Amino acid sequence: MSEVTRILGAIEQGDTMAAAQLLPLVYDDLRKLAAQKLTHEKPGQTLDATALVHEAYLRLIGNDPAQPWEGRRHFFGAAAEAMRRILVDNARHKKRLRHGGAMQQVELAEEILPFDNPVEDVLAVHEALDQLANDDAQTADVVKLHFFGGLTLEQAAELLGIPARTAYRDWSFARAWLFRKLSGEPGA
Repeated sequence: MSEVTRILGAIEQGDTMAAAQLLPLVYDDLRKLAAQKLTHEKPGQTLDATALVHEAYLRLIGNDPAQPWEGRRHFFGAAAEAMRRILVDNARHKKRLRHGGAMQQVELAEEILPFDNPVEDVLAVHEALDQLANDDAQTADVVKLHFFGGLTLEQAAELLGIPARTAYRDWSFARAWLFRKLSGEPGA
């Protein structure tokens, strides 16, 4: 009987410490399985093998640690199925209209200033940022901390007391808004 099978039996018997012993034993195998699953996904996948392993492990052990496992093969089969479901859920999430739907992601250059003169650049951004602050102070603060302060978006989010995802969303919006404003596009 392998160590994994013994620990799975202990988990089934309700041994709470056994679940903690299982992950180090199966982690490398689960990571290989996750990496193999991700090779079949389209490029641009937001999940990496590590995140997929952790999410699958939580689904397998976290919800019902006393689940009956019929050995190593059953556990890894369930892990593969959990990974598949996570990838399907993630794909469905991305297809939702409120998350971009069928829209294509376009990368904008960090250089959002369409001017040649640095003095004009700073003054134009300053004026545009003041306008943005009147409408959305938090987004303007994210721009100030990231663009002018040199902080990462995670650091800016922590400083402002907002989630990092919100800071990324604010930064994306601000870049597009500032580009339109500074390039003089109508409707800016």
